[in-house]
Amino acid sequence: MTDSSLSTATGASLPESPFVDRLGAQLVSAADGVSEVTLPLLPEHMNTWDVAHGGVTMTLADVALAMAARSLAGDGVGVVTVEMKVNFMQPGRGELRATGRVLHRSTTMAYCEGEIRDSEGHFVAKALGTFKYMRRLAVGRDVTRQRLRSDPLAKPGPSDG
Repeated sequence: MTDSSLSTATGASLPESPFVDRLGAQLVSAADGVSEVTLPLLPEHMNTWDVAHGGVTMTLADVALAMAARSLAGDGVGVVTVEMKVNFMQPGRGELRATGRVLHRSTTMAYCEGEIRDSEGHFVAKALGTFKYMRRLAVGRDVTRQRLRSDPLAKPGPSDG
């Protein structure tokens, strides 16, 4: 994630993420281990039954939990999802509102919970997730350049393409 972001009236911001930007998620707040994210549902967010697709609901939960975890991190530190579980209670309609909260934080991990409600206040989903704190690292083609800058003798690992 980069330092470029979308700001809100509260000063909170979502890290630049083409997927989340395209989805249309909006950060309401993220501070002190608590976050709130909204998503007005559009036709492209729906499944064949004309309710929020489970992947959209799960992504919104992931963003809310990650933002809660990030709110406790220093500059230049982001999070990656290690694992996440979502229980779907009922279909989402209207606008989805996700809240996230850090239950426990260690130096390298954050354990979070959250929920999603729809515009009527109905309980749509419950999420639990584990997030790892990381400094921004090169990915894809930039891995080779990063490896060359740090150690010209470095050899690719088994998972380096």
